[in-house]
Amino acid sequence: MTNVVLLGAGKIGRMIARFLADTGDYHVLLADVDANALSRSKHQNIETTTVDASNAVSLAGVMRGRSIVISAMSFKLNPLVAEVAHELGLSYFDLTEDVETTRRVRAIATKAKPGRIFMPQCGLAPGFVSILTNHAAKWFDKLDTVHMRVGALPQFPTNALKYNLTWSTDGLINEYCNPCEAIHNGRRIELLPLEGLEHFDLDGVGYEAFNTSGGLGTFCETLDGRVRELNYKTVRYPGHRDLAAFLVNDLRLSERRDLLKDMLEQAVPITYQDVVIVFCTVTGWRKGRFVQKSEAKKIYQQTIDGEVWSAIQVTTAAAMCAVVDLHVAGRLPTSGFVRQEDVDYREFLANRFGRHYDAPSLTRFSRDVSATETNDADPTE
Repeated sequence: MTNVVLLGAGKIGRMIARFLADTGDYHVLLADVDANALSRSKHQNIETTTVDASNAVSLAGVMRGRSIVISAMSFKLNPLVAEVAHELGLSYFDLTEDVETTRRVRAIATKAKPGRIFMPQCGLAPGFVSILTNHAAKWFDKLDTVHMRVGALPQFPTNALKYNLTWSTDGLINEYCNPCEAIHNGRRIELLPLEGLEHFDLDGVGYEAFNTSGGLGTFCETLDGRVRELNYKTVRYPGHRDLAAFLVNDLRLSERRDLLKDMLEQAVPITYQDVVIVFCTVTGWRKGRFVQKSEAKKIYQQTIDGEVWSAIQVTTAAAMCAVVDLHVAGRLPTSGFVRQEDVDYREFLANRFGRHYDAPSLTRFSRDVSATETNDADPTE
């Protein structure tokens, strides 16, 4: 049995703990500063304890003797977790979307012990969307554009924002306030968050998308010099961006993020009735033809043993657990820094956790469009 310490017993942490413990192959030590949060996770393969994740000694106390540490906490705490993981010889995984945090984890990974890996950004976006898009991009002889669109939305929007909180408020604010990496005309650049507004329809429903930070993960580096245009945008219902821009830019709450967080958490309710949308489109040349290929998925909440788990809980936790599982099975690079693009898409979907991305709880669309007909196999099959 693999011994894992999981830091963070919030919405996503509880789902990760449940997925791993249910297999019988993992014993999970779930640690959080909040004893009440820990009390919600009861399972024969889940042990719980309190921890002060801002304190290296406290972290070492719960991590010592384990082989893997997973951080499902705020990105602000992850660099210290990674440092302690290195000192104690654990492999490290996190869910961060924060660019600077990933840079710091990557620097620590250069000192990794043999057989130990450091793999940040193991969620939905960044995370699964990079695995999917990278797989599609490999089919092309030469790339032109790569567009990645992801959103976690309420199924039944009722407020002016047409939005409910589904995951980390800190992460949401980070995405809306920090610069966004992209490639434009073959050059790596930074774009402003909440700009680049576009609209599209999927399955008869209208959506908007706009620039947000962090969703590309390491993809800018991976495709640097190989693509004319690469960008990532968050999907919302029409009208959301304008109100978010009013809060972040006009009221300058990007400069008072604690206040913005308090406002959102006091006024915008959490929902477990959500839908996750993943929509990527790649264009380029294949055997002399200019071709476009797109993949879109809609994933809904699930009921497991009578408890409702939101789509964002399921998709984020499934992505994390799948890469941990692949690491344990020896299917990932064995040492140092590991990117999401290092994960084989077919192996991911065949994994017992990755299968949630092809489960009955989703609607799957596949589109192939080219200037002329082609009989080439779809890369996402």
